[in-house]
Amino acid sequence: MMDKLGYRITTLDISGDSAAMPAAKYSIDTSLFDSLVDKVNEASSCSDPATNPAAAAAASTRSMKQRLVQFNNDDNDKDAQFLAELLDRRLTEDRGEVIFEVGQEADGSSMDLSDDDIAQVTATLTKVVQMPQVASFVQLLADTGAPAAVQSERTFAREFAESSSAQSASASATAAKAKGAGQGKPASATEQDKTMSAPSVPSSVRGRTAYYLIRRKPQGVEQILEVRVAVAGNVDAGKSTMLGVLTQGRLDDGRGKARVALFRHQHEIESGRTSSVSLEILGFDKTTGAPVRHTDPSRKVSWDAVCSRSSKLISFLDLAGHEKYLKTTVFGMAGGAPDYVMLMVAANAGLNGMAKEHLGLALALGIPVFVVITKIDMCPPNVLDGTIKQLTKVLRSSGCRKLPIAVRDRNSVIMAASRFVSQRVCPIFQISNVTGEGIDSLQTFLNVLPLNRCYSAPTSTPAQANTDTTAATKGKKAAGPVAGETQPKMQFDISEVFVVPFVGTIVSGVLISGMLKPGDPVWLGPDYNGHFFQTAIRTIQRKRVDAQAAYTGQSVSLWLKKVTRSQVRKGMVLLGRNEHSSEEPSSSKTFEAEVVVLYHSTTISSRYQAMIHCGSVRQTARVLSIEQADGSAETLRTGDRARVVFQFIRHPEYLTEGTRLIFREGRTKGVGKVLRVLSKAEEFEAVSKATKGTMVFDHRSLKVLNEGIRHRAANAANAAAAASAKTEPPAAAKKTLKHPTKG
Repeated sequence: MMDKLGYRITTLDISGDSAAMPAAKYSIDTSLFDSLVDKVNEASSCSDPATNPAAAAAASTRSMKQRLVQFNNDDNDKDAQFLAELLDRRLTEDRGEVIFEVGQEADGSSMDLSDDDIAQVTATLTKVVQMPQVASFVQLLADTGAPAAVQSERTFAREFAESSSAQSASASATAAKAKGAGQGKPASATEQDKTMSAPSVPSSVRGRTAYYLIRRKPQGVEQILEVRVAVAGNVDAGKSTMLGVLTQGRLDDGRGKARVALFRHQHEIESGRTSSVSLEILGFDKTTGAPVRHTDPSRKVSWDAVCSRSSKLISFLDLAGHEKYLKTTVFGMAGGAPDYVMLMVAANAGLNGMAKEHLGLALALGIPVFVVITKIDMCPPNVLDGTIKQLTKVLRSSGCRKLPIAVRDRNSVIMAASRFVSQRVCPIFQISNVTGEGIDSLQTFLNVLPLNRCYSAPTSTPAQANTDTTAATKGKKAAGPVAGETQPKMQFDISEVFVVPFVGTIVSGVLISGMLKPGDPVWLGPDYNGHFFQTAIRTIQRKRVDAQAAYTGQSVSLWLKKVTRSQVRKGMVLLGRNEHSSEEPSSSKTFEAEVVVLYHSTTISSRYQAMIHCGSVRQTARVLSIEQADGSAETLRTGDRARVVFQFIRHPEYLTEGTRLIFREGRTKGVGKVLRVLSKAEEFEAVSKATKGTMVFDHRSLKVLNEGIRHRAANAANAAAAASAKTEPPAAAKKTLKHPTKG
């Protein structure tokens, strides 16, 4: 096939050295897919006798193909119960969604499925998922044995353009005409369909294989699955435009019309550049799995309508790409707690500017990355080949150590998504926001993205959770330990604060651990003196919809009781509070971390100051002491690793052990992990040692310490006065009544 058309769907050769790659075209090595499929089959086989005794016992009587294809027979009740238990177990293990693979038996033999068998399997799974035990929906994602079922990118682009507005369709036709005029005579439609829809079937897969997406139907907004994706990249890479195309369902006109709805400020609309962290959601329908969009391409679906119709949400964090907004981008990537990073690269510009900075931030925070190459409709083939070669070289370098895989159809989408988190795989997409090419593969990839392994999806309603908690509490009280000791401590990081007129102060962020319900008492802090004060949760909203509870890993907004805007700031936390205990949580200005210097022009020594980004915390800190493993001098250079004691300049913060951090100062960058938080005595000793007993630059710490002592003494006095007032009201009342009679 000629490079005139083939450059759009060419893939990366990761089997050999990058120096040996051809200059104009790349082809993927199927051996990688063979190894990936072998590993996927081990974990996602329909029934594994080694791990499932029930499947081993049933294998001797009826095979999986018989249960799926010959469903309407005398043993249909047993088959339905067997399949329902299998799917329920798989959904529970995979936290609400699973990719069900049909094509191989438990012993590895092929099922030899035909077209009629695939239709019967689809009908069987449709009946099974409707059972109350499963309560899910099923969607056929890909079929390796039917090339016609694999939707080509050009076919999808045509359908997508037809559903768009007339202006977008006209712009798409103009862009396609200009492209054809610039590249010469295009290939025939038959050759295009053959090239675009050719599935990359691994050689290790024998016979036909069908992949089904099965996902539980949520009973409320609290149970909707959510995946947070941070959209990063250099300025003018098309980040906001691509999000507008994905969420609104209409193509761009080539001048950024699709991005206008995502901007938050007037200067962003005028300049076309994002300067803040914008939020947008993409929902997938809970009955069909299709993206939730408005039937009218010129209108946008509200967030509450998306939540009412969706079973899974993709929350996009649109980050700024300009260099002067780097601190906002770092705060959004660290404080927003994204599960994945979507790195946008313009085909005509390559991996340049802030795109490399954003890639380094994602690698430092340990966030999986996938790459989207945009503007392929306006990029010449030789320039696109240079961009792919540069991107491949960077991803395969010793600093990244990624395996780039070009995704062109749904089969490769499933293979890449199934091994995306556990392996060093970096999927690469090539899309055009004007013609719609590549959009289908990207939105399918977003639909099957697995949840964050650190969080677990809720499997019961809030009422059921309360009942289970009560039962568990009664059982634990009978056994001896206190129930609160086994429950995870509630922690909510505040990343945004705003005031709603006639309502009050609203805070938004991510629930790191525990569970929240309206009316729960919480600690809010630390303030500028390092103290926490008591408040309560009035209401909870998730994606602008009222929720009855919030679970670990969900991003929600909270209405706080009797809290003013001046009392809250970004970086504060909400901690669980026991009504029967008044022990206030502690915060500190000093902590010890293990850091690695990524880049510094000179050396880092004591009293060095840098900006610390640790979750939602963003504050300048100084270096008090440096301890290297080899006992060398207390100085750090590029590539050095050491234990460093930091002290915040302004006010204390609440940090937890094991949290990743980033410190930067100009072009100086370093990453690390919090090892421990120092107490007041340890902080005084560290400061005294760093200043050699003079305490010259730490007079603020002494002032805050004295204010804290006075604050605690005043609280104790007020509590004692209130207690004495409660114990002596009758005597005081009698004295007040005697005074009038004496007069």
